[in-house]
Amino acid sequence: MSRSSTRAARRADRSGSGPTLEGSTPARYPGATNWFALLGEVLLVGILVAVASLPLLTLPAALAAGVRHMRRHLLAEDSKVAFFWADVKRGLVGGIGIGAAVLVLVLVLLLDIDIASSGALPGGELIAIVGWVGLPVVAVALFVAAGAWSPELRWRGAVRSVPRLVRADTIGALYLVATAVFAVVVTWQLLPLIIPALGCVALAIVAIPARPRRSRIED
Repeated sequence: MSRSSTRAARRADRSGSGPTLEGSTPARYPGATNWFALLGEVLLVGILVAVASLPLLTLPAALAAGVRHMRRHLLAEDSKVAFFWADVKRGLVGGIGIGAAVLVLVLVLLLDIDIASSGALPGGELIAIVGWVGLPVVAVALFVAAGAWSPELRWRGAVRSVPRLVRADTIGALYLVATAVFAVVVTWQLLPLIIPALGCVALAIVAIPARPRRSRIED
């Protein structure tokens, strides 16, 4: 085999687009081997999710579609943009209700924090704690449900799976909290950064549950 053929075979092996070289272990996520391509996909997913979630109520459907698109890319599967929009369309069934519930909860919690900081009510510190704890809880629930959603499971099944998935990976839930804080902070600093932030959120939702864990290693 010539040197150019060997290099091409190695690239195909790393990307998952060709046969695995003898003696090598297939990459778990072949689509993540090219960091520049992964960065571009994160930005693309961020743009798609941002556009699809402009009405706000469509955020759950847009985020779930972005997660599925990112997962397909990481697995080196066909990740056409048309598949993203097809997932958005299917995710709107039930997803708009989830989006409305999330929007109402966030507004109520922000109002609680604002009232607590004004000192207008007794026990304001307790109200503020409820608000600051409630916001990341809502974010984690949304992220986990978006990661679990599929056209077969639907939103009812995805939402019902949230408590079980969080209990199974509490540390992962804390990582998702950090992801939400990161997205909020960078967006607050500069609004256009919401695009890469949303892409990073989708990547985190896929990568965090799939990370190596002690229990898996011991098994």
